[in-house]
Amino acid sequence: MNRLITILFLVMATNSLSAQEWITPVIDGYGKIKNFENVEVLADPTLEYNLVFDITAEREMEGVNMGLWKIARMINMLGAADIAKDKIHIIAAIHGGATFASLGESKYKEKYDKPNPNAALLKALNDYGVEILVCAQATAARDIVAKDLNPDTKLGLSAMMVIANYQLKGYALMP
Repeated sequence: MNRLITILFLVMATNSLSAQEWITPVIDGYGKIKNFENVEVLADPTLEYNLVFDITAEREMEGVNMGLWKIARMINMLGAADIAKDKIHIIAAIHGGATFASLGESKYKEKYDKPNPNAALLKALNDYGVEILVCAQATAARDIVAKDLNPDTKLGLSAMMVIANYQLKGYALMP
């Protein structure tokens, strides 16, 4: 019996030593990752990461828009792999239900009666260099005008145009 307890204790101790913490090494507080080195596919430092994210859903992850959170996660994974920032080019095409995540404080508070939980993440992504483009067709359909948007966003003619243009320029589509 003592031998079994000793074996169980050793297994548990080994597991706890090898357990990794969730980290956010680049976009602090958003898009947490666990860094692994012994996996089949890792970030490749020889590649140029040209990515266009299609953000349509209103769904949230840890209190912010899930699509924006995924961009933070990608940046954190690339940063943890020491991919140079100048090799990372990210475009966000926001439309559909996600359009409301791009609202400025006053318009968001008017709609939801609380501050925009995405504001700090939009700023962090913009400061990193992510180009955040909101579909003008989606804003028009929702009676949102340019002055209603968060200052860390810009209008694009449409999400379809943003995605098409960037894919034709060689950007990989991230759904």
